[in-house]
Amino acid sequence: MNKIERFLIFCSGAYLPLVKRCPGSIHQFIGIGGTVLFTAVFAGLSVGYALFTVFESLWPVLAVGILWMLMIFNLDRYIVSTLKKRENFSLEFKQAIPRLILAILIALVIAKPLELKIFEKEINRELDRQRLETIRESKDQIKAGYPEIQQLQAEIDGLNAEIKSKEDFRNEKQLEYDNERFGVKTDGTTGRAGIGINAEKKEEQLDQAQQDLLQTQTLNREKIKAILLEIDQLNDQMKLELDHQMLSVASNNGLAARIQALDSLTNANTAVYWANLMIMLLFVMIEMAPILVKLLAKRGAYDHLLDAYEAGVILYADEQWHKKKSQSDLRKDVFDEIEPERKVAQKKFDLGLLQAK
Repeated sequence: MNKIERFLIFCSGAYLPLVKRCPGSIHQFIGIGGTVLFTAVFAGLSVGYALFTVFESLWPVLAVGILWMLMIFNLDRYIVSTLKKRENFSLEFKQAIPRLILAILIALVIAKPLELKIFEKEINRELDRQRLETIRESKDQIKAGYPEIQQLQAEIDGLNAEIKSKEDFRNEKQLEYDNERFGVKTDGTTGRAGIGINAEKKEEQLDQAQQDLLQTQTLNREKIKAILLEIDQLNDQMKLELDHQMLSVASNNGLAARIQALDSLTNANTAVYWANLMIMLLFVMIEMAPILVKLLAKRGAYDHLLDAYEAGVILYADEQWHKKKSQSDLRKDVFDEIEPERKVAQKKFDLGLLQAK
């Protein structure tokens, strides 16, 4: 075996010296190791893209991506290596259930950022649509927060209406004066042409209406100018608030916003829904493949050798334990035999010391 094959066998969680003694199982473990390795690589790319949407800096993304890849690699390798073949399939399946659940969770975590990358263009369009809708709602909310603008506009409309009313009245007096001068018979004219008493009265009324119009225009236009200045100030405040909200709207391009946009796309578009589901199932199957291969495969030579090897280790440990225990028991027996004699000698020694004193 070359270095790549040995590395892939290491990725599978198998014990290389035992695999070398089972040539028929080498390709199986190489395939399992390759699946574990590529799943870890996909995990690194996935979390790298997810973090890049947050940090937008290469080095932190690269560091965390490599760390995440190594963690997923170690976890997958552990999951595969701890699943051992036995003669009882139901027992093996029960043991595999927690590992399968964990593999599904890992696959879902890996698949989601890659789905965001695959549907990036569609997500960007959806984000733009949501952005425009948010801007429209923000404008409506800000306008609703300034009801005085509508009140001021109503005042302007009232002042303009007053000017228009004065202007209509002046035009009416102008028409009556013209009819009186030119001899047009109406309800308010005599029908005799020329400048007579009635025409002079009509002219006085016209002059008074004209002066009233000019006075009203001057006064109301000053009021409208002041009101427009106040409206401009309020509009400036609205613009500042809108600009502040636009900054947050423009920055709403993170991971959570993209996930929400993808969810909106899947709910609105059946094709995107099925494509998203197929991609998710693909990664789930890739992540579950090593476990399913070991679960469905028959018990082979490697499994027998592994059991024999582990049994030998256990027996050797038992032998060493019994050996140490026998030596300890022997030392206890010797100690128990000499302990009475030691006590007698100690008493004699103590007695001799007393007599000497």
